[in-house]
Amino acid sequence: MKKKILIIRFSSIGDIVLTTPVIRCIKQQLPDCEVHYLTKKKYATIVKSNPHITKVWELDGNIGSLIALLRQEHFDFIVDLHNNLRSSWVKLRLGVNSASFDKLNWQKWILVNLKRNFLPPVHIVDRYLAAAKPLGVHSDGKGLDYFIPTADQIAPHTLPASHQQGYIAIAIGAQHATKKLPLDKLIDLCIQLQHPIVLLGGKEDIKQGNAIAAAVGQKVYSACGLLNLNQSASVLQKALKVITHDTGLMHIAAAFDKEIISVWGNTVPEFGMYPYKVSKSTMLQVTGLSCRPCSKIGYSKCPKQHFKCMQYQDLTTISKYINETAISNLI
Repeated sequence: MKKKILIIRFSSIGDIVLTTPVIRCIKQQLPDCEVHYLTKKKYATIVKSNPHITKVWELDGNIGSLIALLRQEHFDFIVDLHNNLRSSWVKLRLGVNSASFDKLNWQKWILVNLKRNFLPPVHIVDRYLAAAKPLGVHSDGKGLDYFIPTADQIAPHTLPASHQQGYIAIAIGAQHATKKLPLDKLIDLCIQLQHPIVLLGGKEDIKQGNAIAAAVGQKVYSACGLLNLNQSASVLQKALKVITHDTGLMHIAAAFDKEIISVWGNTVPEFGMYPYKVSKSTMLQVTGLSCRPCSKIGYSKCPKQHFKCMQYQDLTTISKYINETAISNLI
């Protein structure tokens, strides 16, 4: 009988993409096993097309009934990459051997509240992989994975004619406002860039995307709210370069080894979630601020009311670099 392994990560977009090396390494190094993945229904599309996964389990409501179904699978091992109360409850009810990744909560608390860094210089992907060590699994030294279903591949003619020979993708969204450049900074950045631009974001970003396009003109095409996640990933895959906040699309871009220019506000790369194993990455930060990081996640507005971590970003230098190095090519 094949060994069955259950990986748990309920959310969110970036965190789930960051688990893909664990999925790949388990399946490739234990090829006879079945790899199952448990996540929330709203995020299942991220892993449904992953060829290394045997079955995706979707949490949508009552976890008790889902646990009853999981028990019928008779899993041999659980790799818990969420490590919260809900995942602990799943492990307890299934009653099989398991390992969890270290969230380093106290080290993060000290960095946020006391501004002293005791975090190890280890990417979260490698901490995820450590949870699979009891299975004899080790890192393969490769990057992230993202698999786009054929139906969600964006054809060149979908974009305006002016963008079909190459574009810069800018992911303008983020889960929290303190991770995002203000609207005026985004407009200024787009004005300075000399290449066609595609803006990416969810429905919540439609208003801002339209405002940027209206202020800058035809070189900006806002796809905010028009594409599903896999279609947005397809746009990232074809981009010349990607500008992004510390958010899920940053990690999807990393899965395609795109050149990433990431803009950091209240969070810091030291948390271990910077672009993983990409050929070229530039991280823009305002250093020397005594208030940063103010949170390991983010806020709806700057707690200090000045938002210096984004207001003081030097976007002229990076736009000059992009203008000099981004060479248009056929999509």
